[in-house]
Amino acid sequence: MPTSDRKEWSALKENKRETGGRFERLAAEFLESKGFEILEQNYRCRMGEIDLIARDGEYLVFVEVKYRTDSRAGGALAAVGKAKQRVISKVARYYLMTHYGSVDVACRFDVVGFDDSGICWIENAFDYCT
Repeated sequence: MPTSDRKEWSALKENKRETGGRFERLAAEFLESKGFEILEQNYRCRMGEIDLIARDGEYLVFVEVKYRTDSRAGGALAAVGKAKQRVISKVARYYLMTHYGSVDVACRFDVVGFDDSGICWIENAFDYCT
């Protein structure tokens, strides 16, 4: 790959990271306005990453944040397919074991999506996947 192409690719990846980070911050602010306590942002482990981990009353909530330039290709939930759900579930299990010593913790999986129609929050968007 020519040097100029590598620079463009690197800039594109950086712009995607910046955009993703901006929407994750917006999602965190949105959830805080709903009474959530944000515990972690961009939690990473060897299994993958989770955008936000929050407390909502008795629930520990693992949140995937998605941004789409328009909703024609499907909304936020459509962007979180089975493979992504499995990764999030594995990371959540690891988090529970390392932070609580058990998977017996009341938790759920939410999706916060942004597209041309605004913000879409899907509580309990999917069940734990193996």
